[in-house]
Amino acid sequence: MRILHVDSGRTWRGGQNQALLTVEGLMAAGHQVILAARHGGALESRARAAGIELRPLKFQGDFSPAAVAGLVRVLREWRPDIVHAQDSHALSAAFIAIRIARSGVLIAARRVDFPLRGAFSRTKYRRAQRIITSSQAIASVLENEGIAAQRIRVVYEGVRDRAPKTGGETILRSLGVPENAPVVGNIAALTDHKDHRTLIEAARIVLKRRGDVRFLIAGEGECRLTLERVLGETGLQDKVLLLGFRDDLDTLLPVFTLFCLSSHMEGLGTSVLDAMAFGIPVVATNAGGIPEAVKDGVTGRIVPVRNAPRLADAILELLEDDGRRKAMGIAGRHSFEQRFAVERMVANTLRVYEELV
Repeated sequence: MRILHVDSGRTWRGGQNQALLTVEGLMAAGHQVILAARHGGALESRARAAGIELRPLKFQGDFSPAAVAGLVRVLREWRPDIVHAQDSHALSAAFIAIRIARSGVLIAARRVDFPLRGAFSRTKYRRAQRIITSSQAIASVLENEGIAAQRIRVVYEGVRDRAPKTGGETILRSLGVPENAPVVGNIAALTDHKDHRTLIEAARIVLKRRGDVRFLIAGEGECRLTLERVLGETGLQDKVLLLGFRDDLDTLLPVFTLFCLSSHMEGLGTSVLDAMAFGIPVVATNAGGIPEAVKDGVTGRIVPVRNAPRLADAILELLEDDGRRKAMGIAGRHSFEQRFAVERMVANTLRVYEELV
């Protein structure tokens, strides 16, 4: 097949990683793929390094005339079978471009469990021939918005199976983490729906009982200044560390004692999948699709959203039971192998394409 992927992301987040993994997997399976990505964005540079054929586009908000014009040119010249829009802004441009060029079957990806906003948003999703959601929770949100269930396909996201990189202990020392200190790790953009404030409050509760624990939060975003202020007010800045964006997570994540995701809204949470791939037990909330990935009591613990005492109790429960924590890590690794490997994600995406081509 000839497949055009479109992504408007500026920074490197889970959606951009999923787009890159999908394109690489399709190419490995012998399909012809072009990636239309934001000019100057993080995905563009990584795709170039991977040898992917690129069409840089100038995205500006939901209505991007320059991006639409660029897509129209690609559609008329290349005539793809499938146009797969990886995010909402990409879908807007692809939806308009397909109507102008009269070429390509439109597929939309949906990775967030937010309701659709506005009439145009509902229209563009309803006009997609298929919507690929990363969890059943997202599919349910779309159905409640009036999207026909027969157009929706759930394809769980996937991550690469890779060996842990060495050097994690060195990183911990460089961060001032005491030797043998339990480490609770979080990898998530510093945005409101990731709810780091609840994680910080849970950390405060945990540290009253276990002062040796350290919390590491890797990610960047618009809430950073607020979180720095909260840490300063609570006096936790030496024990709850904001690490910023990291490109060494395959080294850092394997030395976490457990992984914690505190989101109050979440499509699925690929950082949870990464933790499971490395055999790290997970404490997370029941937001969105997270309970579809983390089985409570088996691969980790699931607690209610925005409930710092319950989150703290679950963290302490696992920190204080080495045997149970190890068993959950093993179970998480098995679940990753069975359900969340990138090869399975690519194969299931191809099945959706084959329904239409």
